[in-house]
Amino acid sequence: MLVSGLGLADASGATAEGIASIDWTLAETLVALEAPPRGVAQADAYHDWVAEPRLSDRVIDLGLRSQPNLELLAQLAPSKILISPMFTHLAPRLGRVAEVDSVSLYTLQQDTWSEVLEVTRSLADATGRAAAAEALIDNAATRFETLRQRLPERVAPLLIVQFMDDRHVRVFGEHALYQAVLEQLGLENAWQEPTNAWGFSLVGLERLVELDARLVVVEPYPTGVEEKLRRSALWQHLPSVRDGTWLTLPPAWSFGALPSAQRFAEHLVAKLAAAPETGS
Repeated sequence: MLVSGLGLADASGATAEGIASIDWTLAETLVALEAPPRGVAQADAYHDWVAEPRLSDRVIDLGLRSQPNLELLAQLAPSKILISPMFTHLAPRLGRVAEVDSVSLYTLQQDTWSEVLEVTRSLADATGRAAAAEALIDNAATRFETLRQRLPERVAPLLIVQFMDDRHVRVFGEHALYQAVLEQLGLENAWQEPTNAWGFSLVGLERLVELDARLVVVEPYPTGVEEKLRRSALWQHLPSVRDGTWLTLPPAWSFGALPSAQRFAEHLVAKLAAAPETGS
């Protein structure tokens, strides 16, 4: 969903080569539309957390998302700088370099999947890639149908988490991209507790002990966490860990759009199909 008044929908003359993105979700979508931005904030970290679609070596790293390099941006001279609402506080500073457009997702005003498709089409309109957006959406729909057919006949409720440290996780539920993917695949999420606007609850591992569900851990792990978990009695006590059915998935941006949704679905279904009753 677009933030009104910032003009992205009127940017039909913009080209990808003239766009810089502070936000990774917008960047991954532009890459998937074959309209990659000229510059992206924290490009190295993008590859750790988003992983794919990968940024070209020609994409310029603009520095921290929270504090982009204004001098470098000025040298880049983009026609537009794209941000999401979490970076709205940067708009006055960025506006001294170029026009700033804010694109929002996870707004709570509509379901996440509908917003993912809307953002895809809006960015495509802004870069003259409307046909590419429809092809991307159609291909994703076809692929999700294929993935549904590959699932085991019975899949236990899933508990999807990312580690913050060795004792705390983000557990994803309502409003999350991962939840939207589960709905597309016809799978059940074991986490039914309230979540924030990004679709996760931050909880201690002890909150998961009583849940009879198959644990799915999405990488990356924070530094040192895997080693600490090997020595953690609490971790070993989780039902899915105790019986060896828990799964680990490669990174797929939890706050992403269509590319991350499909990447997460691909990896999840591959693991479930390969190990329907036993762990990874």
